[in-house]
Amino acid sequence: MNPVRVKICGITRVEDAVAALRFGADAIGLVFYEKSPRFVDISTARAIASAVGPFVTVVGLFVNAERTDVSNVLEKVGLDILQFHGDEDEAYCRQFGRSYLKAIRMRPDLDIAQEVSRYQSAKGLLFDAWEAERFGGTGESFEWQRLPKDMPLPLILAGGLNPSNVAEAVTQVRPYAVDVSSGVEASPGIKSDELVKAFIEGAKNHHLIPEAESDVTTRY
Repeated sequence: MNPVRVKICGITRVEDAVAALRFGADAIGLVFYEKSPRFVDISTARAIASAVGPFVTVVGLFVNAERTDVSNVLEKVGLDILQFHGDEDEAYCRQFGRSYLKAIRMRPDLDIAQEVSRYQSAKGLLFDAWEAERFGGTGESFEWQRLPKDMPLPLILAGGLNPSNVAEAVTQVRPYAVDVSSGVEASPGIKSDELVKAFIEGAKNHHLIPEAESDVTTRY
């Protein structure tokens, strides 16, 4: 198994981005959804994106945004990939001519195979917990065993991950990457260096957890 990648999402400060990279993050996420407590304006986003190195992926997260709003951010902020976390269809996601990730919120009645088939042009699919009125960053998890074993695209696991469960999550799901936001925060939008460091170490050293303790899928 290749080493799992780690994305620290909801970065709102340059110092948090720099710390995440120092601890080994592969990507950072900037939220352009005004209802989120982790929303960043273009000026702040540009400063954060400029502070990271050339081999770090900067992801811009949008939720049911107007096309002009996404285009405006792309014009002014150095984003490497887009992440759509709302009800966007494939045509919407493709129109910007950029690689994109599509978030799939795991509502109880979701036909996962059908949903996956809708986004064949995506660079990867991010699976997150479902909550009717919130689009990510809820701190809630879902039953990992619902995820298909034969994903046609890279699988990114999100939803309720934190330093105490990320090693178990990676061991069970074997995702391409894990994505965390609220699980490594001191307060909404403010990351904790200690939690970020512990999360990244847990994700990347997941193979070190005792095998007898890894079979706990039903907890989450």
